[in-house]
Amino acid sequence: MKTKKILLFLCGALFIINTEGYADIDKFNFSSTNTNALIQPNLVQVDFNDNSSIAIEAAIIRRSQENKVYQPFYDDEILFSESVAASENFARQKMEEALALCQISQKHWQGGDLDRAIELLDQAYLRLLGINSSASESLIRQKEDLRLTISKRIIEIYASRKIVAYGRKNEIPVNINKQVQYEIDLYTKGDLRNHFIASYRRSGKYRQMIVEMLKKEDIPEDLSWLPLIESGFRVKALSKSRALGLWQFIPSTGYRFGLNRNRFIDERLDPEKSTRAAIGYLKKLHSHFGDWTTVLAAYNCGETRVLRVIRKQKINYLDNFWDLYAHLPQETARYVPKFLATLHIVKNLEKYGLDKITTESPLKFEFFTVTQKIHLEDIAKITGIDKELLEELNPELRQNIVPGGKMTLKVPAGSKEVLLANIDHILRLNPARIDFLKHRVQSGETLSLIAHRYRTSISNIMLANNLRRSNHIVTGKTLKIPQKIKTTGQPKTES
Repeated sequence: MKTKKILLFLCGALFIINTEGYADIDKFNFSSTNTNALIQPNLVQVDFNDNSSIAIEAAIIRRSQENKVYQPFYDDEILFSESVAASENFARQKMEEALALCQISQKHWQGGDLDRAIELLDQAYLRLLGINSSASESLIRQKEDLRLTISKRIIEIYASRKIVAYGRKNEIPVNINKQVQYEIDLYTKGDLRNHFIASYRRSGKYRQMIVEMLKKEDIPEDLSWLPLIESGFRVKALSKSRALGLWQFIPSTGYRFGLNRNRFIDERLDPEKSTRAAIGYLKKLHSHFGDWTTVLAAYNCGETRVLRVIRKQKINYLDNFWDLYAHLPQETARYVPKFLATLHIVKNLEKYGLDKITTESPLKFEFFTVTQKIHLEDIAKITGIDKELLEELNPELRQNIVPGGKMTLKVPAGSKEVLLANIDHILRLNPARIDFLKHRVQSGETLSLIAHRYRTSISNIMLANNLRRSNHIVTGKTLKIPQKIKTTGQPKTES
């Protein structure tokens, strides 16, 4: 069976699972622990503690010859009788062999022998085809899990081969085609010129920090311009799909990459934490696709959507991202050209008359550990620190309240000492004063009527109940109604 045909066929296997399933596909790490979990004591054993892949491979061949029911190791087809195929032992032996071959393939890949790695994965996949559907449900499920893992591994190896062939992983080539030129024209002389200028000006606040973090992870510094098309470098940018922050994370993806969210904090708004999460997501996508333009498309619309498009292609998509262009959602189809256009413009500012733009200065701050629940307004009142600057430095505080516990607060450079000297005099919020009433929604009620009844705001009720739309509440549902937050009104007494 030809490797390319196998690759195209295997790509389709990735789509029998949903997004969450794909995110967990790495559960097979080809380790000896995972491998031995499927091996039964009554079967011929392979010594996985032996580091010699030759010894393992030889053991598989020897066992095949001894059992007389297998074709030689390098046969392209597996012939078997229905009675043997239905055998539970036969199925388990096939699974054991496939896992061992995957383990050997991993060693060849790590050693740089990509052709051999793919050949062994082909052989592992052929052994899975020898497991008849009459096997137990548990074995069939294990077979499908391993089949998906092999499919993913082949794609990754092909992707790593392309990286070697077409350049270092920290390079994003910019080829000016008609799609990219269209976006260049919009940004430089069309309706989006002013937007581009404003976004480029704001980039000065955050890009230096982003570049430093990208360097540490050894991925392209050019990705530091991605927030320009994501959010225009606006920290509190909110999209129609509820994506938030510089990097426009939706809540579920934010959780996947460590961004916490509760009533007081949304870390998608934190420039540093969201950048760290974006780098983690981009690296994961790159391990799947290997091509940065495809990675960007997946970042915009999700890896599952891109893989679905790839499955429909009748050619090797890794050769040319633009093979996918016409089949992607319109927003995503323009997303990659927008990014490439941005890279081209920022590297040729003088050509487009944009070289005179002055970017804003990076934010300068120091860290201060806060252990009590306090309001930024109280800090500003006692210390004289500008309240708006405090809010800009700590955008993740949804209500401008430090929620208590041990938390690191950003304060303007040079103000740490004055804050330390006055911390005991800052009014503290009393957590007991943050009360909630319960209200069961009656037929015909709206959030506006409920908010008016309890003398609060629609936004406060939405925030307390994690509601996304103000015009949709369910009759019979119980809502939490937040009461006005009150301060103690007295500074802490010194002992």
